[in-house]
Amino acid sequence: MSALRHEIRVELGARAYPIRIGAGLLANAPCWRNAITGKHALVVSDENVAPLYLQRVTAGLRDATLSTWILPAGEAHKTLDSAAKIFAALAQLGASRDATLIALGGGVVGDLAGFAAACWMRGIAFVQMPTTLLAMVDSSVGGKTGVDLPQGKNLVGAFHQPRAVIADTDTLASLPDRELRAGLAEVVKYGALGDADFFDWLEVNAAALLARDPDALADCIAHCCAQKAGIVARDETERGERALLNFGHTFGHALETVCGYGVLLHGEAVAIGMCLAAGLSQRSGRSTAADTTRLRDLLVRFGLPTSIPAGTDADALLAAMRLDKKNASGRLRVIAWRGVGRAEIFDDVEAAAIRAELTAAR
Repeated sequence: MSALRHEIRVELGARAYPIRIGAGLLANAPCWRNAITGKHALVVSDENVAPLYLQRVTAGLRDATLSTWILPAGEAHKTLDSAAKIFAALAQLGASRDATLIALGGGVVGDLAGFAAACWMRGIAFVQMPTTLLAMVDSSVGGKTGVDLPQGKNLVGAFHQPRAVIADTDTLASLPDRELRAGLAEVVKYGALGDADFFDWLEVNAAALLARDPDALADCIAHCCAQKAGIVARDETERGERALLNFGHTFGHALETVCGYGVLLHGEAVAIGMCLAAGLSQRSGRSTAADTTRLRDLLVRFGLPTSIPAGTDADALLAAMRLDKKNASGRLRVIAWRGVGRAEIFDDVEAAAIRAELTAAR
């Protein structure tokens, strides 16, 4: 049974769009069909998600000239080569400038398909249909698209907003436990960076979220999406406030790059990265040991890693961090905090301080 529980709007003037959250939404075509423009539609998914949910989406597209493209699962496939294959699929479909690309899957599918949509004929419509918790609360909202290079994550990309985000919470029932926990890392991030009350709520409701209580998950997703929608509306292209959403990500992206894409899930790397950012803040006197402990304890309750994997080279991590997109004119910028709910941009962080934290956090 389909049940729309929450609807949130990302207010971007003429490009405003809805985030719809609830059970059974993929099979409820009237909930999303009006976001599909033109007669051509390409659904991009991966080999794990497509067997479970693709038919629900294609059933709602019977009046469209439709094609599908399925990629192997995993971060290792979020590449320019995969984007080129989507372009080829669009060309074979005969997709014109009023075509729509639909991203059905997790963050890899959403980032990759959104990037392809941004590039095809200089930009076509796309719709996000996230099927993981991480994608529902974060990557599907806000229009960041991109692909990875061997030198770093998301170094090639574009800001390209979707026409709608359809978060069917029924898909979370099939999510592996490890993927659910990885999504909870991004959930914790929202409390840590700017909402101490939400952090409190997570501490109280951790067991319900791990048990996949549908109401707790839907309300949690809505809270995260509302917070992100507000930030994106105020700072769409990350000139200021939106950078705070990268709390833990400078360290986390470096860990993903150095350890190898897929060794750590994105949320796992972000969990470690948040602990590193908190530790850096603590060492500089900006936050307390109690703040760091509280963050680490919640992440541990969610079954997430909090320390750098053994054998990871600190110098290699620091080198990867130097390619972070938030840096400017060679200066290292890190999103850290002054305690729960108070993230800040720390400009011109000394490399020696970062290396000391990387060395200590093993």
